[in-house]
Amino acid sequence: MWWRISLFIVGLYFVVRAVAEPFVIDFGDPATYQNDWGGPNLLGVLAVHMGPGVLAAALMLLWIRRRRRILAAANG
Repeated sequence: MWWRISLFIVGLYFVVRAVAEPFVIDFGDPATYQNDWGGPNLLGVLAVHMGPGVLAAALMLLWIRRRRRILAAANG
């Protein structure tokens, strides 16, 4: 059980990081992102920094939907 909570917290970190990334970099100034992971290309930087957050959000939503379905079936 503790590992699910840990994974959920890590997933939330990735989601928050993905949401914050567009506000952290200046799209018009490559100097703000060219040395980041995925750089010097803007698309690469966004993929590396936002990709895990999008994936984590999708997996968390699937897990929540599955859990609700299981609980609804168990309750009748």
